[in-house]
Amino acid sequence: MPENDAVVIDSLYKRFDDFVAVDNVSLRVAKGEIFGFLGPNGAGKSTTIRILCGLLGPTSGKATVSGFDVATQPEQVKKSIGYMSQKFSLYGDLTVEENLNFFAGIYGVPREKREERKQFAVNMANLQQRRGELTANLPGGWKQRLALGCAILHEPPILFLDEPTSGVDPIARRSFWDLIYDLSAAGQTIFVTTHYMDEAEYCHRVALMYKGKVIAMNTPRALKQELGVKSMEDVFINEIEKQEAQAS
Repeated sequence: MPENDAVVIDSLYKRFDDFVAVDNVSLRVAKGEIFGFLGPNGAGKSTTIRILCGLLGPTSGKATVSGFDVATQPEQVKKSIGYMSQKFSLYGDLTVEENLNFFAGIYGVPREKREERKQFAVNMANLQQRRGELTANLPGGWKQRLALGCAILHEPPILFLDEPTSGVDPIARRSFWDLIYDLSAAGQTIFVTTHYMDEAEYCHRVALMYKGKVIAMNTPRALKQELGVKSMEDVFINEIEKQEAQAS
């Protein structure tokens, strides 16, 4: 794998009985890149993410994450990534501090580094005044920040965010993207799935996924320029209509 590639997918295919969830997907994500995976529910985004996280084996094809093969080295893959889902994976009956302690243990953060990493997460998420508060009582945007902090406690080089802004207000969404930019600037690779078309504008590159296939991939600006449109929503509608016309 080239030295500057964090994720490499080559002809990835995943079938569940007669249903093809991921259909011959190939792409590369560079280190430090914010790569967006866009598409409606059922497009195959989350299935691809599960394969890349070592949670699901591909039917055929190959994928490597941090140089590790997702099919033959899933445990090494899991140690090299952080993962955050739209449900945030937090324990509401634990305080902010207790959630940080729990995930530091789960991720195997060395005891001598735990306080330093917890403090980093708290500062990043601006939760200094809420460490003793029950997580269930936090507003959605603060839960989102805490979930991100927990996902990076072990300093993973690659971060997978699966619909991370679902269900939070627009101001919290924009604030969350500021954090993503900071992590990317520090060298972390961010692989994010979303169905919010405006969020594509925040990514360095995006792949549009529909019915298991990547139907377009480039920078947001280039995709819009190619079609002569002003928004990523227009790009997506145009590409879907093109796919439907070819299929009919």
